[in-house]
Amino acid sequence: MDPIVLTVTGPVSPADAPRLCAELAARLDGRARGGEVVCDVTGVVRPDLAVVDVLARLLLTARGAGHRLALRGTGRQLRALLELVGLTGRLRDVSPPAGPGGRTAGTSA
Repeated sequence: MDPIVLTVTGPVSPADAPRLCAELAARLDGRARGGEVVCDVTGVVRPDLAVVDVLARLLLTARGAGHRLALRGTGRQLRALLELVGLTGRLRDVSPPAGPGGRTAGTSA
């Protein structure tokens, strides 16, 4: 079964948590337990503690429904914040490895 992908973009505030958790809960409703949710944070503008709070709440929502939560598109700053608050062991990062200078591997047009 394909993972559910939830995209978090732009500046994130604590007020976004209830809406995002409700969206995730609705998407998980009726799905078999044990799946994975991928939270794509590539479009997060300013990684800060508000983003960490939202991700922690999404983690609780996913776990409460019997699913795992993984992150995709985590930048260096967000990874550092997650490590600082102790969430790196709870949130699997499925981002491609960063290349030189913290950039992800690949080409650009």
